[in-house]
Amino acid sequence: MTGIPLVSAADIERTFGPADAVAAVTAALRSGLDVETDHERIFAPLSAGEFLLMPTETPDAVGIKVATIAPGNTRVGLPKISAWYLVFDAATLQPTAIVDGTRLTTLRTPAVTAVAVRGLLSADPRGARAEIAELVVLGSGPQAIEHATTLAAVLPVGRVALIGRTPDRVAAAVASLRERGLDARTGTHDDLRRADVVVTATSSSTPVLGLGDVRPDAVVAAIGAHGVAHRELAADLVRAGDVVVEARASAARESGNLAGAASDGTKLAAPANLAELVRGAVVRRPGAPAVYSGVGMAWEDLAVVQGIMGVMRRGAAPEETT
Repeated sequence: MTGIPLVSAADIERTFGPADAVAAVTAALRSGLDVETDHERIFAPLSAGEFLLMPTETPDAVGIKVATIAPGNTRVGLPKISAWYLVFDAATLQPTAIVDGTRLTTLRTPAVTAVAVRGLLSADPRGARAEIAELVVLGSGPQAIEHATTLAAVLPVGRVALIGRTPDRVAAAVASLRERGLDARTGTHDDLRRADVVVTATSSSTPVLGLGDVRPDAVVAAIGAHGVAHRELAADLVRAGDVVVEARASAARESGNLAGAASDGTKLAAPANLAELVRGAVVRRPGAPAVYSGVGMAWEDLAVVQGIMGVMRRGAAPEETT
């Protein structure tokens, strides 16, 4: 095997930004993609964490992300998630590219969230909204930083408040956002009640946000919890909200936020999926918060990778590997 392009994190940074990723995800959803039939993610336990395999295909390409999830890494200054993405020709199944999957993940996850937040703001029952005056992000890691950055790339964002458990990490994340031109500061619980949009990007396995913490008309995006045993949102918020998920099938398998809200036998209304939201088929109720609960799906990575490879083909080629 020779001449396979190796797309590094630096290549991605140079050629494909957050707004590009949002556009790629939106285009995939508008293409007629059936998000409910995407391949399941495959988890395999390891002594230090777990393997995550995410296979999927489009008419033009086949791809799989191979990732490791090591929760203990955050304590020693290493990424929690490390990954590579492998791309293959759809017809011959021959490899066509290797892409840095760690940077891909920090790019595509907030891009999907931004699609959801933008759609839910547009569906505001008081009239479509296209800006965020007050954004609060719970968390201080890479996804917290990238979510604020990506939302600001596609929507006007006023003030940004970051809330986290470790003051030094929060201060560093705030400094990073300020360097990117955002009006960011360390936040407190009081900021939550003023926020039009709240993003939870934590590693907590127990709820960090409840119905009483947010405005009645707030948009809440929860992306940190993975697996039915982990949740960031309290049951009362999920039960009261107009809920959107990436796909109902994947949420049923993996969303701890939804599983927790139904754990006492409460029957939840069927959530809308992202394809329905992008088509304008979601109707929000007056006075109810909007809740997006994401777990990550394989089609999202391939949509962004195909966007990256399209830019690469038109511009400077990445390095090659053997």
